Amino acid sequence: MSDSIFVRVQRVVSGGVGSALDAAERLSGTSVMRQAIREMDAAIDKADGERESARARRLQAEHHLQACRKQLATLKEQARFALDRQRLDLAEAAVGRQIDVEAQAASLTKAEGEARADERRFGESVDALKLRRNQMYEELRAFEATQRAAASDSEAPGSPDSRVQRRAERAEEAFERALAAAGGLGGGRASPDAAAKVAELEALQKQAAIAERLAALRDGGKPARGNGGKKRPGKSARG
Repeated sequence: MSDSIFVRVQRVVSGGVGSALDAAERLSGTSVMRQAIREMDAAIDKADGERESARARRLQAEHHLQACRKQLATLKEQARFALDRQRLDLAEAAVGRQIDVEAQAASLTKAEGEARADERRFGESVDALKLRRNQMYEELRAFEATQRAAASDSEAPGSPDSRVQRRAERAEEAFERALAAAGGLGGGRASPDAAAKVAELEALQKQAAIAERLAALRDGGKPARGNGGKKRPGKSARG
């Protein structure tokens, strides 16, 4: 059910957006680039909506699972009570109901796991799309700066060689500004794999921070020492 949106996200991040940007550069215009950014925003909204839908399904499944667990505990007590009162028929009915509820709980557990996986995947898609959109904004700014520099050079006095030189210098400055704003990513054209790896790295860093805090709690609230737990070199006690 959710595979189609992931395919669309992948298409927007990779081929579709790249071809639109290339076309805009060939036409020396910004309208196609702005349209590509609008499509990216729409893809982000779609993926974010799907993530919220998956989250709602997960929470609903968790709620029903909790109700099933309570019902199973009640049925178990009822079956024991019926046996103590020599009411085998009632005990059999309670156990039969237990089996039905257990089957329902298994189905809910599966649905909860699928919803959780969808929520995670859509979250990763949103992160990747936002990263690509920010890079596209920087590409657009650099492209517009280059256009303004070219227009200014065409009106400036001087020899053709000097105008060409100024145009090259201003284009290089615009490129450097875009590169710095994008965090040093050359060209601003990160591949979908690179964007996914950046998101994965951030997730690993967060997991490491969580593990460190849990370890500190288990050790009695003492924060974990850096450098692999080794003491920092310092002055000896005898000075």
